[in-house]
Amino acid sequence: MRVSIEVADIFRAAGPAYRAAHAGQLSLAQLKVMSAIENCRTAALGGHVEACEDCGHWRVAYNSCRNRHCPKCQGAAARTWFAKREADLLPVGYFHVVFTLPTEVADIAFQNKALVYDLLFKPASETMLTIAADPRHLGARIGITAVLHTWGSAMTHHPHVHMIVPGGGIALNASHWISSRPAFLLPVRVLGKLFRRLFLTRLLALYEVDRLTFFGSLAHLAERRAFLRHLAPVRKKHWVVYAKAPFAGPEAVLAYLSRYTHRVAISNSRLIAFDASGITFRYKDYRRAGADRQQVMTLGADEFIRRFLLHVLPRGFHRIRHYGLLAGSARKASLLLARELLNIAAPPDDGTPKKPEDFSPICPCCGGRIVVIEVFERWRQPRGPPDTSKANRETVP
Repeated sequence: MRVSIEVADIFRAAGPAYRAAHAGQLSLAQLKVMSAIENCRTAALGGHVEACEDCGHWRVAYNSCRNRHCPKCQGAAARTWFAKREADLLPVGYFHVVFTLPTEVADIAFQNKALVYDLLFKPASETMLTIAADPRHLGARIGITAVLHTWGSAMTHHPHVHMIVPGGGIALNASHWISSRPAFLLPVRVLGKLFRRLFLTRLLALYEVDRLTFFGSLAHLAERRAFLRHLAPVRKKHWVVYAKAPFAGPEAVLAYLSRYTHRVAISNSRLIAFDASGITFRYKDYRRAGADRQQVMTLGADEFIRRFLLHVLPRGFHRIRHYGLLAGSARKASLLLARELLNIAAPPDDGTPKKPEDFSPICPCCGGRIVVIEVFERWRQPRGPPDTSKANRETVP
């Protein structure tokens, strides 16, 4: 049986040396992510003591860091997000569309994360909405949920946007629902060409007003001719847009989104070993097919941490966004109209607040109700229940 390994274990063991070796080179955001993951579910963040009302079994539960880059904290965040978005699903097929930046542009994006990641969202969503509205294709207003990922399976820098799109939309005159073909949404080559043109036009506009910064190996791009030469091959290159056939219904969409919306660069479940030779983990090599796609890689601790920190997002950056029928204040009215045109009932809403679900844990010993009996502050240890002679102690990691 494999010993459980976590990213937090790697950061606690190798993080201090990494910070010392790279002093002055790490951003405040990266340092905060390291600290949050190291302290997650430890006494450093405080916690509480839970005890069973029936048998007296008790356990210590430490607080989570809730950092969006922490592998341990994303499950609860995904469930909360899900509960809010479940009512948005329509009984139609859903497509998975991916917009990817070529390497030359990805390098610029890494040095200008907030601007270029934001730019990736905007031309990609505008491309989808524009081509979908074209009567030569779908001729409808569609809805989009878009999620930014900045990594490949081996944690290299690979910015791309995943989109979940209903297979159809509302006619431009709002008179009826237009369904896409069963296994085809929009032509990917047309999407790729428009995306390339919109993205490069706006990237050049940012450059012209001195919004982009360049350093290190890209410092020469500060000179305009060098910047244009750098982009010249990209203008002729085929920009990859990937589209996958519809899911098997709204339930499958929910299951799929739960794996994508709150994913981080690497999950704890992919870690195999951490020893003197480095960190060994599973990854997918998409250049291979079949069973050979699953591969194993070993990286030194410094390189593993470096790759993980490549994907720390700028503070306040929204990595999940909604467009078209699902955008902002128009979402509720758009979905109501879509359901009306599809001739399906809207989810019941009597205006009264829903009773929150009871997520209280159940005693593993007797199945009784567990309650919180003590709360303790950061860097403190619990006192424990008054009568520990009758209680079995358990610590929740």
